[in-house]
Amino acid sequence: MRLRKIISSMIVWVLIVLIVGFMIACSTHSAKRAGEGATMGAVVGAAGGMVSALVFGGNVGEAAARGAVWGGTTGAVSGGISGAQQDQMKKNQQDKEMEKLRADLGEDAFNGLVALTKCKHEVALGYARTAAKSDNKNYALAGMWIEVLTYADNRQEDKARALYPDLINKDTEIVSQSQAEEKMRKALQRLMDIRGEHNLPKTCG
Repeated sequence: MRLRKIISSMIVWVLIVLIVGFMIACSTHSAKRAGEGATMGAVVGAAGGMVSALVFGGNVGEAAARGAVWGGTTGAVSGGISGAQQDQMKKNQQDKEMEKLRADLGEDAFNGLVALTKCKHEVALGYARTAAKSDNKNYALAGMWIEVLTYADNRQEDKARALYPDLINKDTEIVSQSQAEEKMRKALQRLMDIRGEHNLPKTCG
């Protein structure tokens, strides 16, 4: 009888240890995924700010910095709020900013941008080409810029330059191929810097 109680107690303790270990592992995994999500949100936000500046005008570097803050939801939240509530508020803020970016650039251009930040060049090109055919001139211009940057990021700069005439037709701020080249260079460098600032490889392997 005593042996049976001892065995039962041991089984209970083993189950407790297993359950606690499982909960810790799940918590660690969730925290890791949340961290990765925040990083990619900041990267997409920064890259989105950069593309928004190319489309709507403004300083590319400053727009990228603002986008990183929006995407990473690094803004302070008032005290007295639990960690879970704070995380939810940050997520809601990030979702709202990402939706605004999606609305500004259009669904296809936004998806192309996300793929570009992750070095998925073929996917990015597919979305960018679709966006470039949009009847919405801003969506079309965003798609054209993402297509140019994707080729350049993939070390196919001749293909990027071949798009300059179409880019000049769509972008009223650009009047020459040399100006298009300068903007492309600055944007490409900013894209690589954005990746580096978030501990990702600057260039795609």
